[in-house]
Amino acid sequence: IRAQRKGAGSVFRAHTHHRKGAPKHRAFDYAERHGYLKGVVREIIHDPGRGAPLAKVTFRDPYRYKVRRETFLAVEGMYSGQSIYCGRRARLSIGNTTRIGTLPEGTVVCNVEEQPGDRGKLARSSGTYAVIISQNPETNRTRVRLPSGGKKSVHNDARATVGLVAGGNRTEKPVLKAGNSYWKYKA
Repeated sequence: IRAQRKGAGSVFRAHTHHRKGAPKHRAFDYAERHGYLKGVVREIIHDPGRGAPLAKVTFRDPYRYKVRRETFLAVEGMYSGQSIYCGRRARLSIGNTTRIGTLPEGTVVCNVEEQPGDRGKLARSSGTYAVIISQNPETNRTRVRLPSGGKKSVHNDARATVGLVAGGNRTEKPVLKAGNSYWKYKA
């Protein structure tokens, strides 16, 4: 009986088992605050239930003898085997992650942190990006235009990835038949 199920959920659950993990920036450690780290893009993968592809990136651990594997949002133009740099001293090139305060005005960025160290909250959907509007050195804030058109002020130490999220134009392919729309939600 419908009234007895009490929200247990069975057939109306999201199919999350095959998902590849939450994409986010590296943990905000000393190496990233003061220098930079080099990572290599191992592969670019599809994440079920997400329009944007993900990038599996490996870093040498700066403190121990081991390799750290991170999952990032893939940006347009990223490829496997590419070297990307994360940290305060990282150069301005596609795929690099750095402080938003060091980037010039008009730079297209994605996966922007709202608070320094929260590992990315804004402009993460496929094909989206944020644009740096202005820097204010006195208040240590940067104004960013979001994909919605709204403007937001974030701290200069918040990190962002240079470029726009890959997987744009995903919605432009015609669906053609009801079955395609049906299977879309079975991701």
